Amino acid sequence: MRYVCILLTVLTTVLAPLASTRAQDAEERGLEIATAADRRDSGWRFQSSDMEMILRNRAGRESRRKISTRQLEMTGDGDKTLSLFHEPRDVGGTAMLTFSHGLKPDDQWLYLPALKRIKRISSRNRSGPFMGSEFAFEDLSSQELDKYRYRFLRKEACGSLQCYVIQRVPQYKNSGYTRQIVWLDQKEYRTMRIEYYDRKDVLLKTLTFVDYAEYQGNFWRADRMEMINHQTGKSTILLWHNYDFETPLNSGDFNKSALKVALFKLLTISSTMLSRIPTGRA
Repeated sequence: MRYVCILLTVLTTVLAPLASTRAQDAEERGLEIATAADRRDSGWRFQSSDMEMILRNRAGRESRRKISTRQLEMTGDGDKTLSLFHEPRDVGGTAMLTFSHGLKPDDQWLYLPALKRIKRISSRNRSGPFMGSEFAFEDLSSQELDKYRYRFLRKEACGSLQCYVIQRVPQYKNSGYTRQIVWLDQKEYRTMRIEYYDRKDVLLKTLTFVDYAEYQGNFWRADRMEMINHQTGKSTILLWHNYDFETPLNSGDFNKSALKVALFKLLTISSTMLSRIPTGRA
């Protein structure tokens, strides 16, 4: 028995540092892949797009919404995003302004036309659903590197592509997730799939990205994104159209004090584009 104890002690002494080293290597590799993906999608400066949101309940019944978005890439901080609902009439004119950050809580405001006022969204509510969809408020902020701790898991096929699979754990407060598993294609570092695990570490949702197109020879955007809630049976599909990387935007278009003015401009600019948003098939 004495020799067994000595052997176990020796094995523990030798193997523990190896396990620690492997874990550290996996974390470094995960961060390296996430950094490469972030770098690949940097430099677009500003973009506008239109989107159709399709909400499906467990029975398969659908409701549709049309939305216009603007984004401004920021240096040294998270991106700024302005989203405006056009249809249906009961949500028309509703808008959300988001200033994304790293570990600091994101700043988000919701403009409610029925009340004619701007409501600040508490960081404690960031895990709540956005406008009845399967996307949470935190899903819609830019995915800054500092928001997560990363770990490389494996390489595997994802459809016809080969993907890196990494785990990211939210480091910001009040997240609705314990962890997320992300599939990135090895060639272009495009996100192909994300699994979201709830606070009990049970699979909650899966987001898939398909029909990617390349813009300006550098930037890849998915034309279709689908979020499936495995616990409720509901899903939300986003169909993207009319990507525009040419129309200049600046911080003044995303200023909270000028939110209503910015919304008016966005509505005016997007009124002609809205008619070009096709009613997509799910």
